[in-house]
Amino acid sequence: MRHLLSTKDLGRDEAVAILDVAEDMADVAGREVKKLPALRGKTVVNLFFEDSTRTRISFEAAAKRLSADVINFAAKGSSVSKGESLKDTAQTLAAMGADAVVVRHPASGAPSVLAQSGWIDAGIVNAGDGTHEHPTQALLDAFTIRRRLHGAAARGRDLDGVSVTIVGDILHSRVARSNVWLLTALGARVHLVAPATLVPLGIEGWPVTVGYDLDAAIATKPDVVMMLRIQGERMNAAFFPNAREYARQWGLDDARLAHLPAASLVMHPGPMNRGLEISSKAADSAQSTVLEQVANGVSIRMAVLYLLLSGTVEL
Repeated sequence: MRHLLSTKDLGRDEAVAILDVAEDMADVAGREVKKLPALRGKTVVNLFFEDSTRTRISFEAAAKRLSADVINFAAKGSSVSKGESLKDTAQTLAAMGADAVVVRHPASGAPSVLAQSGWIDAGIVNAGDGTHEHPTQALLDAFTIRRRLHGAAARGRDLDGVSVTIVGDILHSRVARSNVWLLTALGARVHLVAPATLVPLGIEGWPVTVGYDLDAAIATKPDVVMMLRIQGERMNAAFFPNAREYARQWGLDDARLAHLPAASLVMHPGPMNRGLEISSKAADSAQSTVLEQVANGVSIRMAVLYLLLSGTVEL
């Protein structure tokens, strides 16, 4: 694996291989010493042009558990805020000897530009770009679903036949896009539910079904309900009347939680707006995987960095 830019690039076998390596990385978290020497001497740079505490910390923890050196580069307060271009930043990192660069950027496609430019000879990981993709989030979501469904027998398994309903701000969500491509590659059936104003143009070309009624979707008894955050920072218009109306129509409240089968999983990529897209009872229920997703994110990012920098699946 040279770069990880999009889940569209992953076939079933490649995705399952990453998830299986993440299983081995998760085993490391259960040890007294939570470290592997696999990437000793390698340098990983977290290049974040957007604020994102949990994703940056997750990548930092992953790199350190693999014994890599970590450099955190935040655009705010850096040369970027003084007008430095992405090219100049990349060449600076190349001069410092970066082996992998984890990029989060408000512009869709920025990590791909960095990977294809020739400005830096390092593996590029997309940690979220504009309203495009967030591949490691989709991988950790798939990892979490697979573990909940298959437990200790998860290795080598895909998600064939699993029904996943993704609810909320599809238009601005890179998490939704990455999950659509990855989950369908793994054999899952994906159904999207959102206000009509938050459904992207061209969605008829996606391998999904689309609906606008959350209660109707819950009545089909999906295996997984994934609630998305309302991304107010990316909205430049009024996409729904108000927060109360959104919560009433498309929020996973206590009543809707009660109508879900007991075995259905409740997911959220975080951070959550409690009382808007998800109630506190739903977020804290036994069906919720929110904290598992955070823990599994470190395992997935360890697997991605390991595969990116070692080029092997042998541990």
